[in-house]
Amino acid sequence: MTTKIISAVMLIIFFAVMIFVGVRTRHRAKNVEGFVLGGRAAGPWITAFAFGTSYFSAVIFVGYAGQFGWNFGLASTWAGLGNAFIGSLLAWNILGRRTRVMTQHIDARTMPEFFGKRFNSVPMKVIASIIVFIFLIPYTASLYNGLSSLFGLVFNIPYWAVIAIMAILTGLYVIFGGYMATAINDFIQGIIMLFGISAVIFSVLQDNGGLVPSMQKLSALPADGWTGGAFTSFLGPDPLALLFVVLLTSLGTWGLPQMVNKFYAIKSEDDIHKGTVISTIFAIIVAGGCYFLGGFGRLYADKISYQSDGVTPLFDTIVPSMLSTLPSMVIAVVIVLVLSASMSTLSSLVLTSSSTFTLDVIKPAAGEKMSDSKQVAVMRVFILFFIVVSAVIAIVKDSHPEITFIAQMMGVSWGALAGSFLAPFLYGLYWKRTTRAACYVSFVWGCALMIFQMVISLGGFDPAALGPVLGYLFASSVRSGVIAMVGSLIIVPVVSLFTRKQADSELTELFSCYDEKVVTDRKHLLSDN
Repeated sequence: MTTKIISAVMLIIFFAVMIFVGVRTRHRAKNVEGFVLGGRAAGPWITAFAFGTSYFSAVIFVGYAGQFGWNFGLASTWAGLGNAFIGSLLAWNILGRRTRVMTQHIDARTMPEFFGKRFNSVPMKVIASIIVFIFLIPYTASLYNGLSSLFGLVFNIPYWAVIAIMAILTGLYVIFGGYMATAINDFIQGIIMLFGISAVIFSVLQDNGGLVPSMQKLSALPADGWTGGAFTSFLGPDPLALLFVVLLTSLGTWGLPQMVNKFYAIKSEDDIHKGTVISTIFAIIVAGGCYFLGGFGRLYADKISYQSDGVTPLFDTIVPSMLSTLPSMVIAVVIVLVLSASMSTLSSLVLTSSSTFTLDVIKPAAGEKMSDSKQVAVMRVFILFFIVVSAVIAIVKDSHPEITFIAQMMGVSWGALAGSFLAPFLYGLYWKRTTRAACYVSFVWGCALMIFQMVISLGGFDPAALGPVLGYLFASSVRSGVIAMVGSLIIVPVVSLFTRKQADSELTELFSCYDEKVVTDRKHLLSDN
């Protein structure tokens, strides 16, 4: 009863703050620029936390931490460090400044709009928007995963009610305040995540006697080819599989529209440097902490649930099982932590989906007749649409566990988006020779490869028939997702060399923004004005 009361009080306070922020920031969301980008005036703390909280959701805390911690032990922490140094530090340094400068120069507010204006192609913008629309919906629906088992620790309420509450409250503050409401709430939710993950790690280690006794227990567990020490070794029992996990979850963020969009709103050069440091530290603590925590999952093998074979665990039950014996206050903090992680990512995804579809599909179809206020109104309608659809999918999936389609789609959505967009966006920022044809080939490559992976995952094709190498790569959407990204990084420059580039006058004008004199070249310094 104590746990239920503490959790209820904390949730009520949390929800009240979220709605208050949405109402208070509504004046910043009266036009498209304010609703989608906050007027490009977000400071370093707001931007960095918005980046981090959009990155790490309940999928990581409950699903990935449990799954990869079970498979790799403490070596799964490398995934968190990869998220910090590749997915955050390098992303900010390589993409941040150039994205901010060029997107303002060409007046692009979404990733598809960037493609359309950078490569002077309306069809490319529409196709990119459709890809975002298709693959972000299952991604959005997956954010509710893990909430059922966590809320089941405390509250005796149906899962659909949990989904409905989260969807309604997220929708309210995003519809009211747009980007700034999302970003400020991300900051608050990020602080909760920082303190929450630290408290959980400390509590779980204390539950097993401390750090050294916990590692000793974990080290004693056997694995294939190991008599002991596999799950506390430097690279774990399967280093190659771990490398694929690190690459997908780290490099993949460079091609995800909801992540890259955060760079569009940076205010000044000083904010780039501060945001890089803040974002990296945030990722080390949150992502590194999540995977480190999951590494101790095998110590709770007697408490978790298993699939019908009695050997393979239900990965979403691992982390909740680890938390079931902790003090009431810690459980309450965890519930707010996971809800924060889910709501922050959900708000970012629905804002990205609605703005992309409105600005890149609806507005061009309507001609130039749509005023700013009408565009914002349409975006609000689509925010409601995306939230309702994702919530319905999550409820149906939970009510009918035999339906595996959505679960498999989530596995391919990350790879499809990153495989399609990463290389065209990166080369488009840096290399004038990048061509429209190369971008189209990348779109086809990323989507086709991951749709093929979906067919395999649903049992429509046996990957073993592809041979030992391809069979290994397509046995998991994590591996095929990496192939989609790395392949596109090779395909785009190769195809560009053999296809027609844009006119020199177009390219000169596009890239002139980097050479505008401020204190030094614009490519090295953002103007504070």
